[in-house]
Amino acid sequence: MIKKINILVEGQTEESFVKNILHPYFSPKNIFLIPTILTTKKNLRGPNHKGGITSYKQVKNDLLPLFNDSSAKIVTTMIDYYALPDDFPGFSQRPEGSSYKRVKFLEDKFSKDIYKKKFIPYLQLHEFEALVFANYENLSTAFPGKASKLNEVKAIVNKFDSPEEINENPNTAPSKRLQKIFGNYRKIFHSQLVLQNVDIDLLKKSCPHFGAWLTKLEM
Repeated sequence: MIKKINILVEGQTEESFVKNILHPYFSPKNIFLIPTILTTKKNLRGPNHKGGITSYKQVKNDLLPLFNDSSAKIVTTMIDYYALPDDFPGFSQRPEGSSYKRVKFLEDKFSKDIYKKKFIPYLQLHEFEALVFANYENLSTAFPGKASKLNEVKAIVNKFDSPEEINENPNTAPSKRLQKIFGNYRKIFHSQLVLQNVDIDLLKKSCPHFGAWLTKLEM
């Protein structure tokens, strides 16, 4: 039995990840993810575009039409927790404690606001680059001649229990750290090089929030 999943993604990086990396993992299981990029990102060009989600209304306006597809069994999202707009449901009431506790709180509020049975909300902790840090050894492929820089990346990874917990400070978020270390880190291009041959099952173990999401999609 074929399962179709519509997924609203934040940008071209996530779209490429769904198409080129998640698709080969899911398709043998007859599960097919169909990504749709948020409206403000659809017609943008250039590796250094910074864009971003500016309001929850923007997310909701793009998400709700995906439920009109009766052939889709699940509708989900792949949006960074980092730099979410402050009008996102529950944003101002986020609890103290771990980042996992906070992101689950927001996903629950998101789910209640959309109020659709087949909706599985997912916010990427803290941003897409957590997955790059989880597979950081392959940065030597993305940045040939800079293998020595891997020790700096490894030192960061070792400070956290999971790459997903690398924080959300504007100066130390995962992508900001990679830009500081490598200088010319380009989100779309370099992340795909790092993750192109990733073992998804290992990635699920090292990034438990990401892993739990994929498990829900498989059920």
